[in-house]
Amino acid sequence: MKVIFMGTPEFSVGTLKALAEAGHEVVLAVTQPDKPKGRGGRMQYPPVKEMALEYGIPVFQPKKIRAPECVEELRKYEADIMVVIAFGQILPKEILEMTPYGCVNVHASLLPKYRGAAPIQWAVINGEKVTGVTTMQMDEGLDTGDMLLKEEVILDEEETGGSLHDKLAEAGARLCVRTLKALEDGSAVREKQGESPTEYARMLTKELGSIDWTQDALSIERLVRGLNPWPSAYTDWNGKVMKIWEAKVMEGETGKAPGTIVKIEKDGFLVQAGAGLLKILELQIPGKKRMKADAFLRGYQVEEGSMLASNI
Repeated sequence: MKVIFMGTPEFSVGTLKALAEAGHEVVLAVTQPDKPKGRGGRMQYPPVKEMALEYGIPVFQPKKIRAPECVEELRKYEADIMVVIAFGQILPKEILEMTPYGCVNVHASLLPKYRGAAPIQWAVINGEKVTGVTTMQMDEGLDTGDMLLKEEVILDEEETGGSLHDKLAEAGARLCVRTLKALEDGSAVREKQGESPTEYARMLTKELGSIDWTQDALSIERLVRGLNPWPSAYTDWNGKVMKIWEAKVMEGETGKAPGTIVKIEKDGFLVQAGAGLLKILELQIPGKKRMKADAFLRGYQVEEGSMLASNI
């Protein structure tokens, strides 16, 4: 097929590569404009642009895809289908209906669960055992189009937002290739979505990472994993932001206030949550790299009975 590919972040890259290597003619890669990064403000290419240039695929970076001149630019390529994965802009009806096979989206959840911007992280935060990817025929709604194919992915007990991202990116690439084959040979079956059984997977913010120690230990541990590597879960320790990168749920109640450091052990320290205890195993403080808790305890004084505070 002649494909116009729309995507921007690292999550999209594997699918672009898979389509090209499966023999599809990717005639254009559409991605977000370059952005300045770092102190020097040097312009950085989006990951999809870097991959497209490697494969010699033309790149189009519109500020507003719905602008008439941008719509006309897409029309010039006379593509059979558009594949959209984490592009970052809402497509108007005239683009959705421009090609014979329309626009197919790869979404990082088992729709209709976790519609929205951050399905990967919310699956971890909410303690899902199974998630996956869905290909969908896009319509004008937000992740509401007819479903085409699905592939399930099992979450490990120590799954993080980062590790699940990589698993789903690989699954999405495989599924997209299968979907285009099914559309081409006529075996694809469209299935309407029902109501979503989960809340809208809203976009992540740094504020979401502020640990509320009145929550139970399991919920906090899931938050830590779900927000690893970004934006990270954090708390206040002696007036400093302490990022928590790894933690373990421990049984027991101490009667202490939530947020109290109740025990110092060789490899970490235990904090009283609203229910249960949380053992901190890896952390980071300002100006320092991530470190295991045993290294932190050797370099800093942490006292039993001291507090970690919420809502910095």
